[in-house]
Amino acid sequence: MNAPRFPVLIGAGMASLALALGAPGPARAADAAGAPPDARTQAPLELTGYWVSLVTEDWRYRMLVADPGDTESIPLNAEGTKLAKAWNPVQAKVDAGNACRAFGAAGLMRIPGRVHISWQDPDTLRIETDSGTQTRLFHFGGNAPADAAPSWQGYSVASWEGLAPRRRPAAQQLAAGAAAASGGKEGYLQVVTTNLKPGYLRPNGVPYGAATHLLEYYDGFKEANGDEYLVITTIVEDPEYLTQPFVTSSHFKRQPDAAGWDPTPCRADEPR
Repeated sequence: MNAPRFPVLIGAGMASLALALGAPGPARAADAAGAPPDARTQAPLELTGYWVSLVTEDWRYRMLVADPGDTESIPLNAEGTKLAKAWNPVQAKVDAGNACRAFGAAGLMRIPGRVHISWQDPDTLRIETDSGTQTRLFHFGGNAPADAAPSWQGYSVASWEGLAPRRRPAAQQLAAGAAAASGGKEGYLQVVTTNLKPGYLRPNGVPYGAATHLLEYYDGFKEANGDEYLVITTIVEDPEYLTQPFVTSSHFKRQPDAAGWDPTPCRADEPR
C-alpha cells in the first residue's frame, strides 16, 4: 500500500486494502520557449470522472438533518454553539436566499451525492456536485485576487504536492507494478480556499464565518480488484466560531459513467 503522502491520517479500514492510483502518464517536457508544463500535464493522479460518496462515518449527520444544537465532534466556541442552537429548520426552509449555506465549500464535500471532476482548462480543475448543483474551480498558480467577492465556493488555489519520485520497498513494488519499481511519479492535490460567504459545516445550522480558511488534500487509491477511491481530507480553520481546526476525511468511489447523476437544488431541510 502506498501510504497517504500528506500529514493527515486516513481510516485504516480503507487504507489497508489500497494501492496507489497510477499517474496518467509522465509529464511532457517544457516547450521550446522554456514555459513550465501546465497543471493538467503535471497531474500525478487521474481525478477526472464521476465519483460517488461513501458514507463511512457520521451517518446521522450526513444522511439526516440533525436537530438544532446537535454539534457533536465539532469544536465550536460559545458563540458558534449559541448560533447552532438557535437554528430554526422551519425558518431555514423558507429563507431561499440562504438555502445554500450548507452547500458552501467548507461543508460541501461531506454532503452525500456524486461528484464530477473535469479540466475546465489546462490550469483549472472543475468540481461539480449533483447535491446542491454546485461548481468549484481549483486554480493552479497565483493567489486569490484581492478584489474577489465572497461566494459559497470562495476562491480556491490548487497545487500538486509530493511530486518527487521515490523508490518503494519490494513488496510495494510488486503490488503497484512497474511504475513503482522504477520510482514512478508520486503526488497529491492540495487546495486552499478563502473568500467564503458564511455558511454551515452541517445542514443543521452549525456555522462557519467569513474568515474561514479551508485546506484540502485530494489523494487516490486503487484496490487489488481494480476499484478506485478518492479520499478528501478537509481542515477547516475559523477564528470566529471554532476553537481549533475541524478535520474530516471523506471517501468517494469511482463510477464508470454518469449513471445516477442527479442534480438537485440547495434544500435547507434535507441532507442533499
